[in-house]
Amino acid sequence: MNLGTPLAIGNTAKVYLYENKIFKVFNDSLPDQESTNEAYKQKFAYSCGLSVPEIIDVTKIDGKQVIVMEHIKGRTIGDLLTDNMEKAEYYMNISVDIQMEIHKIKADSIEPMSGKLRRQIENAPGLDIKLKSTLTKKLDSMTFEEKLCHGDFHFFNLILSDHNVTIIDWVDSSAGDIRADIYRTYLLYSQFSVELAEMYMRLYCEKSGLSKDEIFQWASIIAAARLSECVSSEMPGRLLEIVNRYCPV
Repeated sequence: MNLGTPLAIGNTAKVYLYENKIFKVFNDSLPDQESTNEAYKQKFAYSCGLSVPEIIDVTKIDGKQVIVMEHIKGRTIGDLLTDNMEKAEYYMNISVDIQMEIHKIKADSIEPMSGKLRRQIENAPGLDIKLKSTLTKKLDSMTFEEKLCHGDFHFFNLILSDHNVTIIDWVDSSAGDIRADIYRTYLLYSQFSVELAEMYMRLYCEKSGLSKDEIFQWASIIAAARLSECVSSEMPGRLLEIVNRYCPV
């Protein structure tokens, strides 16, 4: 089946627009249940009343796992911001409000964040056994109420269309501590712009009543987990510096 030219190519899948539907075609290297697990998470978010693309089908095409979903017409807020950086705080306010709505949702039927983070820390390159043990103990000591966390929340996963914002890419979502999810977003922004990251943190703290210190309790854990992703645009040295700063052995 020829789906045409990909709209986007990520670390785990290629995304196509075909017959006004989105086809997410997963790489062969992924586990057999990858598409099913991701679709379940997205369906859960959709069932909670969030603005999320509706899942149409989970299938296989030419032996590859595929999720077929609703096509949302519009542009990502990341693209809009790239065109007009003067509107950064306007768009950041919108995004923080959306993330806070996500964080209000109790999530007890999807993957627990703690288990996922533990696996990532264990698989993270550049961390010795002693540091991994220290990080795991710190993770085990954290107490929190399990809420819905997107896991990869940033401007390029928000599509603006007809005065509505749709949240895409739920593969990393989990049930966990919203402070960890907030720090994850901060970490992603800080990779490209410290100014944007600090604006995000300031607005989230102002709107939620959380303090930056509370959120940064998760800094070493989230940075260590990020190491396991081996993202080409991320600098491992930066992540290791954060781990060592906030979790000295």
